[in-house]
Amino acid sequence: MAKQTVKSTESKSEALSKVEAELKKRRSQRSFPASTLEEPLEFAKAIFRIGSGQPVRRFTLFDQLGKSPESGGSRQLIINSGKYGLTKGGVQAENIELTAEGLKAVDDQVNERDRAKIKAQLAITNIEPFQKLYDKFVGNKLPAHAVLIDAAKDVGIEPAHAAEAVDTFVVNLRFVGLLKTLSGAERIISNDMMLGDLPAAPANEMLRHAAVAASTSIVTSEHAQFESTCFYIAPIGEEGSEARKHSDLFLGTIVEPALEQFQLKVVRADAIDKPGVITRQIIEYIMRSRLVIADLSFHNPNVFYELALRHAVKLSIVQIIRASEKIPFDVNQMRTVVIDTTDIYAFAPRIDSYRSEVANQVRRALEPDHIVDTPISIYFPNMTVSL
Repeated sequence: MAKQTVKSTESKSEALSKVEAELKKRRSQRSFPASTLEEPLEFAKAIFRIGSGQPVRRFTLFDQLGKSPESGGSRQLIINSGKYGLTKGGVQAENIELTAEGLKAVDDQVNERDRAKIKAQLAITNIEPFQKLYDKFVGNKLPAHAVLIDAAKDVGIEPAHAAEAVDTFVVNLRFVGLLKTLSGAERIISNDMMLGDLPAAPANEMLRHAAVAASTSIVTSEHAQFESTCFYIAPIGEEGSEARKHSDLFLGTIVEPALEQFQLKVVRADAIDKPGVITRQIIEYIMRSRLVIADLSFHNPNVFYELALRHAVKLSIVQIIRASEKIPFDVNQMRTVVIDTTDIYAFAPRIDSYRSEVANQVRRALEPDHIVDTPISIYFPNMTVSL
């Protein structure tokens, strides 16, 4: 009986400890809003609609929304919209009103670019831990969840709330357009790139954006570290096209994983300032990057044009192609990694071997004494190109 009493006492003690830990977790203050931006933004839109942009009595507001102003959900909505900087007025305030930023975020008379910019500011920039996470990872692939949680703790978020903070951060990024699928992976993009596809702002805004563009785009030629870069020449195509899906697949599943061990950053044309255009930046990557991987699939003319430029400077190249196509005569004397994608059930099990094959070719291409054999180097061995 004594032993049973001891065990019973211990189990009660453990249960109480768990309850206390849970209460402590609930009492601890979040350094970020307790919801994503989307719901408070809808709340702000309702305030704008009901009050035409003017302050609205709290009781009138929730009566119009069909909610109790004293319910837990209503109170939390007021708190979250306030933390995001959308509204002014607390849970006991007589009136709830939109801030200047909140008004811009919901007013359709404000141009789309300015609304997108202010929403990004409210969702990320104005929330200190989110801004720190964004600054740490902007321009990169979205890290694994565990990595983001560690980073959240590093920027001062309490461990008990780190997972929630990361989920809120990621959803906010996607909601405001700062998380975009590029080159076969979700990437955290710059504000400038996010705004680039939206209707132009007024002239004074355009001038201001241009002034900071060089420091905010994902990759610019001025900041590129060519010695640690692999430029990926590929048939990009329009978004949603077969060529784009193919290029994303090769890049995300084979090329980037194969390059990780060499600590080379893979750059594709759509990650530069002006996607899909043969600009000075693209040519500079072709001519200066430590390595170029060229995907000859689809026999895309732009790919062969860019490959010829790389041949001219006689720098390291690795060629890949899908098995359903022949290697063109002019480049078939160069070793090419052939990847069979005709059958998904055969392709998937061989992904690791394809990565190894690409990595093996990269290793050879990067050897200090490696001689690049191209039609130009074979027939015009004394030809040089000065940059």
